[in-house]
Amino acid sequence: MSISPAFLDELRNRVPVSRIVGRKVTWDLRRSNQAKGDWWAPCPFHGEKTASFHVDDRKGFYYCFGCHAKGDALTFLRESDGLDFIEAVKVIASEAGLPMPERDPAEAKRADRRSVLADAMEAATRHYRMQLGTSQGAGARDYLTRRGLEQAGIDRFELGFAPDMRQGLFHALREKGMADDVIVDAGLAARPDNGGAPYDRFRGRIIFPIRDARGRVIAFGGRAMDPNARAKYLNSPETALFDKGRNLYNIAAARSAVGKGAPLIVAEGYMDVIALVLAGFEGAVAPLGTAITEDQLRLMWRISPEPVIMLDGDAAGQRAARRLIDLALPMTGPGQALRFAVLPAGTDPDDLIRAHGAGAMQKVLEEARPLVDLLWEREVEGRDFDSPERRAALDASLRKAVGLIPDEATRNHYTAALRERRFALFGGRRGAGRLTPRPGERRGAEMAPRAQTRATPLGQQDAGDMTLEAMALAICASYPGLAARVESRLELLDPADPGRAALCHDLLCGGESGAGRAALARIMEDSYVRAAPMIRQPGDPAKAAVVLSNILDKIEARRAALSELARAEAEIQGLVDEGLTWRMSESARARHRAEHPELEDSADLDEDRDALTARLAAYFDTKPSRKRR
Repeated sequence: MSISPAFLDELRNRVPVSRIVGRKVTWDLRRSNQAKGDWWAPCPFHGEKTASFHVDDRKGFYYCFGCHAKGDALTFLRESDGLDFIEAVKVIASEAGLPMPERDPAEAKRADRRSVLADAMEAATRHYRMQLGTSQGAGARDYLTRRGLEQAGIDRFELGFAPDMRQGLFHALREKGMADDVIVDAGLAARPDNGGAPYDRFRGRIIFPIRDARGRVIAFGGRAMDPNARAKYLNSPETALFDKGRNLYNIAAARSAVGKGAPLIVAEGYMDVIALVLAGFEGAVAPLGTAITEDQLRLMWRISPEPVIMLDGDAAGQRAARRLIDLALPMTGPGQALRFAVLPAGTDPDDLIRAHGAGAMQKVLEEARPLVDLLWEREVEGRDFDSPERRAALDASLRKAVGLIPDEATRNHYTAALRERRFALFGGRRGAGRLTPRPGERRGAEMAPRAQTRATPLGQQDAGDMTLEAMALAICASYPGLAARVESRLELLDPADPGRAALCHDLLCGGESGAGRAALARIMEDSYVRAAPMIRQPGDPAKAAVVLSNILDKIEARRAALSELARAEAEIQGLVDEGLTWRMSESARARHRAEHPELEDSADLDEDRDALTARLAAYFDTKPSRKRR
């Protein structure tokens, strides 16, 4: 049905959004300004106690600063009550006293058909419930009793039974005047391939009615009583009422419970949900016989900003969790997170609750872990990282996964969290936060310099490097977010001073340590750093980024020159040949470009190169000479 924009505008003008929202929330009158149409309340879409949900009648919109839900009165009815667009328009039109526009004939026909199918589903629900109480349902009742279900629980979830009869439900509904095509289109019966009379889709099964967010029965799930049945669980086919990828079992009751503060728990099946609800965890839902879909994730996040996915502790549960990682990462962000609660291996929620009580389940929920934990475990489990190539492969796979996250702030936090885990994996050695060493760096005892090397100028850190290093760290500390932009280069900084190393780690991970704070305090007392205007009065982050990049260029060029000299120590045997001299020359050239970016080549560069070669010659007590022929 097509609704004109003019009619919708008239509805918005006549019915303030606060009148619609006010039926679901309790206004914070101390914070609200009723005269100006400015209202505040706890959000009805996620459990909270503070009034972060804002309604502005003048603009006709609401917005939650917690879960970021937003929209107008129509959106609110669709999200809170599960109405479709036309149904939401009808509610507001009735509130405004306006007649609905003439309906499109085709849409009216489809709506009438859905109404007829919904009536058939309700009649089937009553039939199945009645059959559970008959002699044919004795086995099903015994099974439910063994599972700990009393009559109150059976009634609450409207459980029923489909006897093992080919046309039991079909004939019962026909006697109530329902047409064959209605019974088939509702998914209650199926036509055989040979064109004969329809037969019941559910036979010899315990029946679980599936209601949508509006409370209508839209489908059934059936649990086979025969252990040799081809399918233990069978769901209704997709119909005009039922799309299994867009619905969740127990969604209506769970939405209400979450609004009162219960966590949203996503279990595996119908019996899991029932066990959780009867144990007091009323915000439980389940996907309908399939892996969780994108639409189901969006539906969960409309109810709660952080659903808890409950997994079996076996291999199948772990595989399901890891499949969900790649589905969730492109959708995650502020107000859209996941946590994972892992049950003991071989245990489902009903087993755990019956064996150890609701307290044991509460503990499992409290120990639920964030999505980043499962991502890390998926990438490192069963793998060795004993080579630079393997560590680089891990780094690449993590970057690829984090790159799927659309929100920049969330990506940065994931990067910091994964860096912490890498640091823990590779130990507390210098450079452990990196997956690969710096060019020319070797790990382990062989990296330790020889005693005679430590005593030489080549073994001492350049004082200029120390000052540049201090300036780089001070800039990163003074401009939040800048460290993340130069993450890989800051990792390579790898300060020798333990305090500065701790500060560098804090900046990269977004944390704060005592050693890092102390090091930053010492850096800020440095006269060179204290004199820098951009440190005294932080200003343009873009300008700071340029200065930081130049400082890092200089540090890297200086260290590259020292690295060449260290290599020369290992290679030279009292003779400086042309190849070595050329490498020294190129090293000096790179350092000159970093320290004088406004120049290309000059006599100054020649002087730097000559000084470097002379320094090398003096150190080894030899003179530059041409290669012997």
